[in-house]
Parts: sequence; C-alpha cells; structure tokens
Amino acid sequence: MHSPRTLLSARSAISIVVGLVIGVGIFKTPAIVAGLTQDAGWFVLVWLLGGVLSLAGALCYAELCTAFPHSGGEYHFLSRAYGRSLAFLYAWAKAMVINTGAIALLAFVFGDYMTSLYPLGEHSSAIWAALVVVALTASNLAGLAASSRVQMWLTALEVLGLVSVAVAGLWLGGHSGGSLAYFSQSPSLGMLGLALVFVLLTYGGWSEAAYITSEVHGGPRQTVRVLIVSLLIILVVYLLVTYALLIGLGLHGLSNSRAAGVEVMGLAFGEWAARLLGLMVAISALTSINATMIVGARTNHALGQDWSALGRLGEWKTESGTPSQALIFQGVISLALVGFGALQSDGFSAMVEFTAPVFWAFLFLVGLSVFVLRLRKPHQHRPFQVPLYPLTPLVFCASSAYLTHSSISYAASQDAVGVSLGVLALGVIVLVGIRLAQRQA
Repeated sequence: MHSPRTLLSARSAISIVVGLVIGVGIFKTPAIVAGLTQDAGWFVLVWLLGGVLSLAGALCYAELCTAFPHSGGEYHFLSRAYGRSLAFLYAWAKAMVINTGAIALLAFVFGDYMTSLYPLGEHSSAIWAALVVVALTASNLAGLAASSRVQMWLTALEVLGLVSVAVAGLWLGGHSGGSLAYFSQSPSLGMLGLALVFVLLTYGGWSEAAYITSEVHGGPRQTVRVLIVSLLIILVVYLLVTYALLIGLGLHGLSNSRAAGVEVMGLAFGEWAARLLGLMVAISALTSINATMIVGARTNHALGQDWSALGRLGEWKTESGTPSQALIFQGVISLALVGFGALQSDGFSAMVEFTAPVFWAFLFLVGLSVFVLRLRKPHQHRPFQVPLYPLTPLVFCASSAYLTHSSISYAASQDAVGVSLGVLALGVIVLVGIRLAQRQA
C-alpha cells in the first residue's frame, strides 16, 4: 500500500483551497446578509468578522497540519485526539453525505446553467450534473498533476469573474451619486447572528486544506503559508465584491436582489456581461466540485488505511498520485445523490439542512482537538503553534459551537434533524459490524 507524495506546489495548493471556498455562495448570500443586517456598516463588519473567525480556524489547522501531517486531514486529527471510532463516524458522514452531497448539489448548479443553453430533455439538469461528476472524477483519476492544473485554470477564471463584478459595482457606485448610512441602526442580536451564519457558510471550505498538506512541497512552512495566504486572498476578494455590490445597488436594492452579481453586471455593461457572469457562476460550481473531489477522496483513503475491512479504499496509485479506489467510490455515491436530488423539489436546501449540523459539530471537535492533543502529546514537535493560545482556538471553537446550535435549530424548524441523526446511526451500525467482523477474522 502506497502513501501520498509531495506532488503539489504551494501555488496549486492555494488554488485548490481558494476554489473550495469561493463558490456559488458568494453570488447568493450578500443579498440575504444585507436583508438581515439592514445597515451598510453592519453589513461590511459582519463580512470582515467572518473572515477573522475563519482565519482563527486556519491558524488552528496550521498547528494540527504541521504537527500531524496526513492525507486523512481532519479524520486523522480526530483519530489522534478521540480515537478511531469517533473518527470513523466523521469519515462516514463525509463520504456518504457531506462531501458527496456538496459535489452533487454543485453539479446541479452547473446543470441548471447548461440546461438554459443546451437542454437535454426532461431531466436535463440531472443529466448534465451526472456528466460533470463523471468527467471531473476521470480528470482526478488521471493524476493529481492533471487535476491541480484544471483547478488552477478554473480558479483563475472564477476570481476573474468576481473581480469583474467588483469593477461593475464600484463603477455603478461612482456614477450613482448615492450615499450609504453606516451604523445608523443596529440589527437585533438574533438577526446579526443569523447573518454571521450565512457569512461563515460562504467562507466555509478552507478546512479541507488539511487533506492536501502532506502533499505540498516545502514541508511545514509551506503548509502554514498555503492556509494563511488562501484565507487572506479569500478575505480580500469577499470584502471587495460585497462592498462593490453594496455601493452598486444600494442596501435596499441589494437586499431585494435575487441575482445581485448578474444585476450589477447588466446595469454596468449590458446584457452580454450579465450572460457572461452566468457562465462564471457555472465555472464557480466546476471549481468547487473539482476541489471537493480532490480533498474528499483523501478522507476515504485514510479510512481504508485504518480499517482492514475497507482496505481497498486505502489503495494509492503512486504513478498518478491519486487514491484511485477512493475517487471511484466517491464518484459512485455522488452519482447516487444526483439521482436522489433529481426527485426532490429543492434538493439544495434539503442537503444543507441534512448535513450542516453534522459538519459544524465535527468542526467544533477538530478545534477542541488543539487543546486535547497539546495535553495528550505535549512533546510532539510542532513546527507551527497557533498564536495567542488559548484565545485563538477558543474563538474558533465558540464560533463552531454557535453554528452547530444554529444549524440544528434551523434543521429542526424544517423537520430535518432526523436525517442527520439517521446518517450517524447508520454509521454506528456499520462500525459495529466492521468491529465484529475483525474480531471473528
């Protein structure tokens, strides 16, 4: 059984992380956040706060990644801190719903756009979604070098699209002559908290960098650089785009917009620019799918290495630098979820309701593992230590705990908590079966 090699440059790793985070969310959530805050100053502040909290999390991950580098990422950290059983449940949830669900839903976003251009019949969106899952899985099977090159080009196009939105918004703001009131009124604590939930969800994805840090050239120093540089790029892009949308459409116009980026481009440059941005949204979906595939398969690979009953998932194709069986398994589950999503009226919302409580609960445990592993392994060499310890990890844990509470409350209001619990319960059954099989072997 082979292990990963350091085939990724820092630039490729940064493009993967940026591509994971900057997705279709940035085209949707600014309008929601504007409606919740109802004030230009609080609108800008909540996006800045989201970036700061995400950076706190990235610093925690930098310590864990440099002290315990492994292609299993969070799975490996949880295993070290709490044991293999809890780590198995996390990997199970990622394999069955979290990563594969994200791949399927983003594939539907791409499918919806392609259907508007080239419809393929009654189930056109699902067909396009399935095609893109197969195509990008094949690209990743061809090798890490090939998939990282694809990722770099897709990420560059995605960022170019966002920069064009920023230019359009700033241009409109400069010609409108309107003014914005900053901190003229304060939103309620509940509305502010809900706005932060949407902002942090839009920043979400940076944690997946943990899965590729063992494959980056340059060791611990480059790992820290990848995490911090990625978050700073994302923070700058998000602040620039959201502020440009704010001054381009105004607070009221932004909060009532259903497609703020498209609207800004259309107002500034005409219908052709609005259509071009639609293409950029599709590219954003492709970028996020490809990056999610790269990191998601590595969880399955780590699972196969740790559990003999799942040993085939642990196979690593040295020539291409890919966990080939893990990629195929991920692709099959993703295709099954595409089929499931085709039967739902709003598959995107349903999958968010199902997966968010599980995801944020485990992310809280990862943040807590900074403390646990310092206590359990005090002599472990740590090339990078999180600054302002213990304040920084406490801030990260508090924000993750808050999002866990908020996502559970939201899922409960939609009667979706049972699905999250069901996924974990099924994972417990599988875990018990694997342990029994290993004892009898």
